[in-house]
Order: sequence, then C-alpha cells, then structure tokens
Amino acid sequence: MSEHDGAPTPATGGKAPTIYDVARAAGVAASTVSRAFARPGRVNAATAERIRRVAAELGYRVNPLASGLPTGRTSMLALVVSDVTNPFYAEIIRGAESAAAEAGFVLLLIDAQESDRVERASLERALPAVEGLVLAGTRLSDSAIRMTAKQRPVVVLNRDVADVPSITLDNPHGMLVTAEHLARLGHRTVTYVAGPEASWADGMRVRSLREAAAGLGLRVQRVGPFAPTVAGGREAADALPEDLPTAVVAYNDQLAIGVVLALQARGVHVPRDVSVVGFDDIFPTRIVRPGLTTVAAPLRAQGRAAVDALLSSRGRPAPHTGKPMTLPVKLIVRDSTARARRGPRPSG
Repeated sequence: MSEHDGAPTPATGGKAPTIYDVARAAGVAASTVSRAFARPGRVNAATAERIRRVAAELGYRVNPLASGLPTGRTSMLALVVSDVTNPFYAEIIRGAESAAAEAGFVLLLIDAQESDRVERASLERALPAVEGLVLAGTRLSDSAIRMTAKQRPVVVLNRDVADVPSITLDNPHGMLVTAEHLARLGHRTVTYVAGPEASWADGMRVRSLREAAAGLGLRVQRVGPFAPTVAGGREAADALPEDLPTAVVAYNDQLAIGVVLALQARGVHVPRDVSVVGFDDIFPTRIVRPGLTTVAAPLRAQGRAAVDALLSSRGRPAPHTGKPMTLPVKLIVRDSTARARRGPRPSG
C-alpha cells in the first residue's frame, strides 16, 4: 500500500499513478506532493494548486489512510500469516485481534501464501499504513526481518531472530514429553515428518526430538520436507520406509492428520500398527478418528502476547528490545498413540 493510490492512465503507462508520477509532472519533490495533500498549509499556495491540478489530470487519488501518516498514528497493526487457510492461525488471529481491539487498534491481516516474494510485496505496501507488525510463520530471511524492524516495531512468532523480539513455543519440552510418551509405550523407532524447509520451528523440533530420543534409546529418522497441510501429510505417508516405523511424529497437526488418513486408506491401523503424534492442537485434532495425540500450544495467548508486546509502551508500539519470550506447551494424549506393535511390521 502506497501513501496514495490512483487509477491506471495512459500517462503512467497503464499503471496506477504514484506520488512520484505526480512529483515528476509537477516539477517538485515527492515529499512536497505528500505535504500538499496531508499538510497543505506547509506548501506554497500556487505550488499546492499546481500539484492538485496535475494529480487530477493523472487520475491520482489520495489514500484515506494518508491523513494519519504524517504523525505515524494510524491506529492500525498488521498480522502476517504464511497461509490464511491453515487452521493453525485461527486462534493466533483471534488473540491478536482481541488485544488490538481492546487497545483501540485495527488489525490488518496479510496472507503471504507461503511465498517470501508475496510477503515482501505485501509488507512494502502495508508499511506506510501500519504502526507495528506481527510476523507469524514468516518466510523472510533474518536480515530482511531486521531491516523491516528498523522501519516499524516488529514481533516475530515461532522463530528466534537476533535483535528482534520474538515469541516462541517451548519446542524442546514438547519434543521431550513426546519422546518420553512413546518410549513408555515401548516404541524404539520414530520417523519425523518434516514441515517447510525454511521453517525455524521445524528445525528446532527435529533437533529437539533427536536430542530427547538419544537419552531414551529411540532411533529417529526424518522424511521431508513437506507442505504443512493434510495433502502434504498424505505425500509424507508415501515417503515412509516400506518397513513402517512404529511411531510417526509430525511437524504439525495437519501433516499428522494427512499421514493418518493415508495410512488408513492403505489398510494400516492407527494406532495398533503405527502411532502418530502432531503439534499445535488445532481444532480438527479433536474430531478426527482416532483423536490425535498432539503437543498443545497456547495459540490464542501467543497472538495476544504479540500485540501486547507491540503496544507495551503507553498504548503505542514500543521500540524492539530483542528479548525473546517462550510460551509453555503440553502433551495431549488421545487415541492415535498406543503400545508399539510386536512382530512383523506392515508394509502399508
């Protein structure tokens, strides 16, 4: 979103005219055009009139948000999610929106569509109009996030970025209690189904699982990466070793559900033949059959905490401190895990 928007015109090559097009045609700086619309009293009357005339000729329109831009007070925050269709984000959005509304802010939701290119373009348009950003599941590089944080206050979820405040989940504890649960059930071989390759949380989870497993006599294999979706889980099931492991731990619940559905379609019983564990405790884990054992994350609290962190300075976005925050998780045991099978393993 730019400061001002306009309709495409022949004079601008069929593209919507920008503040720079008006400045070029009027023979002034872009900052002068901005002041002419936002603070006309600070621009010479004749110059302001020329700018308005040129803008009208080009079909250039002022963005309604622009009136708040000179002071930086738009009372708007942005929440960036990697995939708006992922139910994982539902509770984060609910928590963030609730906290923003209580503080008198509007929350702008941006869907990055699992693409750093889309995310970059969306942020470039949104930055002039928002006072702070929550990046949930961002695919941007650490350096790109730090550059963004120099322009607006930023809080990152589920990723630790140096010099930028972050709110992560206790992945090591989640994988430890998962490994302990499977070890108590007699499992000795576990396959980890990986999520997106660029996901910081995925790297943390597989490392934490391997560290926990090493002390419990468990052997961990990894397959992936896969899209963090039910369809990705179905693909992951096809990638499992022919001699199936007794247990599968997935990066998230959607992958886990996809694995369960694919195994069931092949005649493999869950959990008698293969136990499956997810992560997040999204709503569908309670209605699928068997109910999914999962590491429950306080997602609504995470969304609320992110906005609270942004607005921790007298109701306005606070400068970032880089201090991380870790939220607790817990294992929810349902019906997708059972004692490890004995005898030959099904091939599926």
